[in-house]
Amino acid sequence: MPPPLRPVTLPPSDAERAALAWAHSARFLTTASQLDQLPPGDLPEIAFVGRSNAGKSTAINTLAQRRQLAFASKTPGRTQHINLFALGPKDQPDAYLADLPGYGYATVARTAKLRWQKVMADYLEVRRNLHGVVLLVDSRHGLTPLDQQLLEFIAPRVVNGEVRLLVLLTKADKLSRKEQDAAVRAGQDALADLATEEADVGLLLFSGLNRTGLGDLASTVHDWTHSGRPVQDLDA
Repeated sequence: MPPPLRPVTLPPSDAERAALAWAHSARFLTTASQLDQLPPGDLPEIAFVGRSNAGKSTAINTLAQRRQLAFASKTPGRTQHINLFALGPKDQPDAYLADLPGYGYATVARTAKLRWQKVMADYLEVRRNLHGVVLLVDSRHGLTPLDQQLLEFIAPRVVNGEVRLLVLLTKADKLSRKEQDAAVRAGQDALADLATEEADVGLLLFSGLNRTGLGDLASTVHDWTHSGRPVQDLDA
């Protein structure tokens, strides 16, 4: 688990500022409805996934410091594609962010829902480029049964160290400090079974409104995709 959460009033570290500058390079690359439509190659990918109302688009936009990089559908659950964003130098990206369809709404036709759920499941299970998963959970409600199912699905790749995991407790600004502490404890309990020597599992309070956890999120995603290598000069 990550170290104790620090007050949001502290300025970001040099490493966090560099990671945020790297994240700011994010730009839309492609939309895919099937895995074979994703770009070939071996660039690392970080998948953002969560319930349709967990704040996934807000988190991606806040991370990239862009208002409309990721679009939230007016009807939750309607997005049925994997949206891919490139990061790093414009002429030579070094990582991708994958915005996966949200889940949890019953208003979508069953056949469409099953189709995109299979695409998402196949991506999480077999995509070789996948280096990490950011699971977004509304901090006010904690992990739902659907979130638990997703954790169980990716657990084999997490516990053997193949894929890293960060549970992002979103909308933290809507909680008191006492409620935030309780949300963190509940999240830690839910992740206890994934704690192995090989697993890289983290938990972080996050708010797109007041940027709580933003520097830590940027640093985590950068570290996952660069294995400790310093941030490149994006003007190079």
